[in-house]
Order: sequence, then structure tokens, then C-alpha cells
Amino acid sequence: MRGFNPRRGLNPYSSPYTILDCGDIPITPFDNAVALQQMSEAFLELGSRDPALSHKTNTRPKLLTLGGDHSIALPALRALNKIYGGPVAVLHFDAHLDTWHPAKYPSAWPSSQSDFNHGSMFWMASNEGLILNGSSVHAGLRTRLLGWEDYDDDERQGFMRISADGIDELGTRGIIDAILNRIGTEIPTYLSLDIDVLDPGLCPGTGTPEPGGWTSREVIRILRALESLNVVGADIVEVAPAYDGDGEQTALVAAQVGFEILTSWVGRGLSEMKRIDSQGEEKTEVSGKKDEL
Repeated sequence: MRGFNPRRGLNPYSSPYTILDCGDIPITPFDNAVALQQMSEAFLELGSRDPALSHKTNTRPKLLTLGGDHSIALPALRALNKIYGGPVAVLHFDAHLDTWHPAKYPSAWPSSQSDFNHGSMFWMASNEGLILNGSSVHAGLRTRLLGWEDYDDDERQGFMRISADGIDELGTRGIIDAILNRIGTEIPTYLSLDIDVLDPGLCPGTGTPEPGGWTSREVIRILRALESLNVVGADIVEVAPAYDGDGEQTALVAAQVGFEILTSWVGRGLSEMKRIDSQGEEKTEVSGKKDEL
């Protein structure tokens, strides 16, 4: 298997880190509340385990979740809140806000269970105190709105919005700089990528396509340049094989995005390990020296 990533000069699968397929989280399709509890417990269990590679820069495993419905971000954020002891920033690539107020989301049978869906999970997470207000970013937006009040709800949750059109004005470098300036490199961050951030002409295999999206080359270029972010968890969601083309191009893009995320995790980890270890060697060398009279 050719796993070497030439843009980073490493193979994430043959690095000191261990990459494991944890399989599927078993959830019920019949009860949203039970499914949410099952996912929350599974994320917490997996994320609380000791990592295979023990180092002061690597105290917890990092989970890359493949979906599936975007609502999986809520149980992931609940688990991260407990694991890291507080809210995290969210970097959200999507055509849609997904901070919709549940009461404004169309539902023929409104209920507390129907509040939890793939368009309201960040609204719920924000109200639970799981998202770091003022450090989070939407990127690639181009959705229709109910009205300006949707932006009002979004701003109360502390997101900065980057529209899909912004790439024409800023270029990929401008998008990258805006994200890094907003989040920084130290804040624990959850990266959530809805495949519909890409144009449906390139990635048709999704349930809520929106014309005018980014290309796979643009998205991958942006992701590659964000390696310095402290990403502690990630997902790639809303891939719907039933709507994909004969060449399964949506699945191919999703797989490449996952490969880039894994590469960046390993690359940042190796750099941090080298930096910390070299500092330790310098301290040992200084403390071992004797004064000469």
C-alpha cells in the first residue's frame, strides 16, 4: 500500500503512532435519545483510553469519525468536554450553518427528541457550553436562510463565518490565515467536515447539496496548511453512497480528506515530540555542567 504523503514527507501508517480502525458504534435506529446516549458513551470510552504511544505531547487518543449524519458531532463534543475539562473550538467546513434553533427547524412532529438533528447539533452543543465562544469558525458557507435572524443565532454562539465566495476574494491563503488568526495553535479544536462543503458537481454523494461549493483541491490545500492547529478530534460526515456517481468520486474525496487529517495529526505530533525532547536534552546538558574556577 502506498501510504507515503509527499507533501509532508511521511507515511502516517508507518510512523511511531498507531492508527486503529475502531469499527462501528452500535446504535439503535428507533430512538434518537437512546442513540445519542450510546454515541456519547462510546466517544467518551474511546477518547479516555491511554494512547498506544505514551508521551507528554500525546496524553489522549484522537478520534477521526466517519459518517453518516452530521449529528454525531454533538456526542463527540460532549466527550471532548469531559476529556479536556472544558469547551473546545470548532472548525466547521460546511455549506450550512448547522447552528439552527430547533424551534425554527421544519418538523411535522416537534418534540424534544426531534430537536436533535443534523442541523441543530452545534446549537445544542453551544447551549451546553461545549463550544468555545469566540474562537470557532464556519468555512464554505452558501446556504439559504429563514432570514437574518439565523445569523443572529449563529453570532450568539460565537462563530466566525467564511462564505464559499470568500475564496474568490481571499484565495486559499487568505482562508487559511483567517482560520489560524481566529483559532490559534494552542486551543483544543474539533474539526468537522461536511462533504457538502464541496461543490455537488464534484461530490454529488450527499443528502443536502448546495451549488457553488469549493473544489477538492481547494479544500485539501486548506486542510494541509492547518497542521499547526491543535486538533483533538475530527469527523468527515454526510457522505451518502446512494447519491454518489459511478466513479464514487465523493467517497474518494472523503478518503483523501481523512488521509490528510491523519497525516497532519502525525506530522504535528512528531514535530511536538521532537521539540519537547530537544528541550529536555538541553536542560540535561546545562544541569550536568560543573562550574569551573
